[in-house]
Amino acid sequence: MNRNDLRRVDLNLLIVFETLMHERSVTRAAEKLFLGQPAISAALSRLRGLFDDPLFVRTGRSMEPTARATEIFALLSPALDSISTAVSRASEFDPATSTSVFRIGLSDDVEFALLPTLLKRLRSEAPGIVLVVRRVNYILMPPLLASGEISVGVSYTQDLPANAKRKVLRRSKPQLLRADSIPGPLSLDDFCARPHALVSFAGDLSGFIDEHLEKLDRKRHVVLAVPQFNGLATLLTGTDIIATVPDYAAHVLTAAGGVRSEDLPIETRTFELHMAWRGAQDNDPGERWLRSRIQMFFGDKDSL
Repeated sequence: MNRNDLRRVDLNLLIVFETLMHERSVTRAAEKLFLGQPAISAALSRLRGLFDDPLFVRTGRSMEPTARATEIFALLSPALDSISTAVSRASEFDPATSTSVFRIGLSDDVEFALLPTLLKRLRSEAPGIVLVVRRVNYILMPPLLASGEISVGVSYTQDLPANAKRKVLRRSKPQLLRADSIPGPLSLDDFCARPHALVSFAGDLSGFIDEHLEKLDRKRHVVLAVPQFNGLATLLTGTDIIATVPDYAAHVLTAAGGVRSEDLPIETRTFELHMAWRGAQDNDPGERWLRSRIQMFFGDKDSL
């Protein structure tokens, strides 16, 4: 196909195709694009004619892409990102008058430990904007970025969509959180003997601490696994359970009293907290402004 042939291609069809690849459902794609199901079905019929391929086959309640659809998506997604960047607003972003809606993803430790200071600045600098926060972690971040449900996220990350960009915001050391009144720091023997609470997004009963303990031929006993950090202080109060949390989270959790923090009795690696964002919005003036404020309030000095 040459460039002249592109005149017969409706860009809206390609957007429907990308949404169907993410949602795997005509119903959910219609909801995402604020269209009726008949409109999505009609668009899918045209797409099948355009690409001379079924594109999707129904498997139970889901629509699975064909090999051809997967191949098209790999080529199309970055192209749509480039188009989006090219046509995004080019005028300067004025935070004082903007009424933009920003959709961001934050892990729960970031939300309660770091968001409040950022929010105060945003309310002062950009009182008209709306901030929509979604809960993310290393599991949820990739699909939310890929689908465009968030434009930027802050969490520990692993794999990301191919068109996403990432930057290290801070490197944190874990801290031990405890609610007992026994004086002095815990020894390694005490640490291993005490019951542990573990924050696990996937419901695991082991984490990076267990990897370090294994190298020392030691083990710990996890008695509680929860999916978030912000309730740990309440859960630990009145028990001998201890937990390991990021240093910035420990600072906030101990501020209200009832729990205290200390260094771990073993050496561990630092953890990188990342900011990740959609490549399509890399040069968007409003998004660049928001990322600069996230950097300012979430980042450590080494990341500036």
